[in-house]
Amino acid sequence: MSRLVDILSENLDEGFQYFPSDQITDHPERFLVSEMVREKVLHLTREEIPHSVAVVVDSMKRDEETDKVHIRATIMVERDSQKGIIIGKGGAMLKKIGSMARRDIELMLGDKVFLETWVKVKKNWRDKKLDLADFGYNEKEY
Repeated sequence: MSRLVDILSENLDEGFQYFPSDQITDHPERFLVSEMVREKVLHLTREEIPHSVAVVVDSMKRDEETDKVHIRATIMVERDSQKGIIIGKGGAMLKKIGSMARRDIELMLGDKVFLETWVKVKKNWRDKKLDLADFGYNEKEY
């Protein structure tokens, strides 16, 4: 494999740089934040929650008093039973999801973050184009 990479590297011209060198993605921060929260949901709930979960960042702004980025995010599921699993006993699972996501978000933003999460049931959202668009999924992505 390394031989193939060497041969290709020797024979390919360097292409045009489309983005600044310090830019790691073309997605907005809100999208990355929602995906970090969603990743923690899927990681921590494993087999219990199928991939019928979306995260919507409702607001993201700096709180001048605390000098933290205040983020409100809603975790969308399709069934009441999924909501219960994500919240967990006494809110323990939701707290763990939020804590783990907050750490990753702080690393990405380079700022302290206050992450507020909510769980909402929206029946059959994956079957509705309008809901998919509202939750940040483009028609080309599904």
